[in-house]
Amino acid sequence: MIARIKKILQMGEGISVEFKSCKDQLPQSIYETVCSFLNRNGGDILLGVKDNKEIEGISQDRIEQIKKDFISTINNPNVMSPPVYLLINQVEIDNKPILHIYVPVGSQVQKYKNRIYDRNEDGDLDITDNHTLVTQLYLKKQLSYSENKIYPYCKLDDLDEHLINKARNLAVNQNPSHPWKELDNLELLKSAKLYSKNYQTNEEGITLAGILLFGKEKTILSVVPHYKTDLILRRENLDRYDDRDDVRVNLIDSFERIIAFGEKHLPDPFYLEGTQRISVRNKILREIASNILMHREFTSAFPAKFIIEKNQIRTENANKPYGHGKINLKDFSPYPKNPTIARVFKEIGFADELGSGVRNLTKYVKIYSNSTPELIEEDIFKIIIPLTPQDTPQDTPQVTPQDTPQDTPHDTRDIKILIFCQTEKSREEIQNRISVKDREYFRKFILSPLIENGFLELTIPDKPTSKNQKYKTTKKGLDYLKKHKK
Repeated sequence: MIARIKKILQMGEGISVEFKSCKDQLPQSIYETVCSFLNRNGGDILLGVKDNKEIEGISQDRIEQIKKDFISTINNPNVMSPPVYLLINQVEIDNKPILHIYVPVGSQVQKYKNRIYDRNEDGDLDITDNHTLVTQLYLKKQLSYSENKIYPYCKLDDLDEHLINKARNLAVNQNPSHPWKELDNLELLKSAKLYSKNYQTNEEGITLAGILLFGKEKTILSVVPHYKTDLILRRENLDRYDDRDDVRVNLIDSFERIIAFGEKHLPDPFYLEGTQRISVRNKILREIASNILMHREFTSAFPAKFIIEKNQIRTENANKPYGHGKINLKDFSPYPKNPTIARVFKEIGFADELGSGVRNLTKYVKIYSNSTPELIEEDIFKIIIPLTPQDTPQDTPQVTPQDTPQDTPHDTRDIKILIFCQTEKSREEIQNRISVKDREYFRKFILSPLIENGFLELTIPDKPTSKNQKYKTTKKGLDYLKKHKK
């Protein structure tokens, strides 16, 4: 990080570099610069540095308040539209603290206090009243990101209302005062920039990002018929596979199915972070799933892949590269491939700030397999995570099925099912109870493990596919509930 900051200082101010004097408080012009960087090519802002490259630093007792002021302002939809999620990092140069902000290119036209700024050499220009420049900027954004493509004949009925409600609830769980809470479905789509207008054709409607996030299966496959995510276990049958899940559903359910597939086939060794037990495996799976889905070029027919092998985990997804070759994790500068999708993932808690995923992946892979992940930026983006022999299920002692239905973050969900099924319940009733709509996902990753581990039983065991089939908690399941009763 320090080496990169020094390189930025040597470059001096320009179209992608801005220095701001910031001894005690933020200069208000910083937000105009953030806006113009998002609208142009992105860039780096250094706070505590004068225009002539002189490092004056920031008062140590003001740094935390300056950070808070910046974060709260860029997340305020009444000031920055759309709200922005940026990292602000403290570094010391010549024993003086300064703050570094990396601003990526935005996929949408950005506004600050309802004004549009663009970058020109080392200045921020207000172009709001120049209709030609504004139109050119909108066209540039729509052509640069395929997720912005508008489908004017796609209507709200072509989306899954259950998914929109699920996203709304997840966002409110993250932030009880989240603005989506009070918005209807169309307003939510517009707020999330999933409903847009093409200033060249005057068409407006739901975007590709909106369809991928909330579309019904038939809607998604009509728009991108090649779209799928291939989940493969290949340990014994190397010519084909030992297990597979062919995922062709919306991005929210896809995220959950990637996690569930990894939970099924990867061990979860005990690990304490401070005094709290965390699932290192799931930390890694979360970054894998978000990368496959957030940073993918969806117009490509290349299927995304998540492959678990004996000695490694490997992912592949179509990519619009902004570099070439192996990524240097120390000097990595994140570049958003689908910023709108990434923003929704951030809102619902599926992802963190841009760039944090690589840091998290590096941190938790080191803990999980004492290795370093390899990220390769080409037309096909690849992640390779080496596994050691103890990372395989047969070599790692795990909590057994006799102890718990699943030693995963889904324990609360399983307990909810076991309580609900103390009286006989149908598959549909259980799905509705836990708000899982994907039938195949529910059957394969939730219901079957509970039955196989003896916690649920079939009321018609001789006819498992009977339309009158119901499920009931077994004595083993009841004993498990007593054991975990708070």
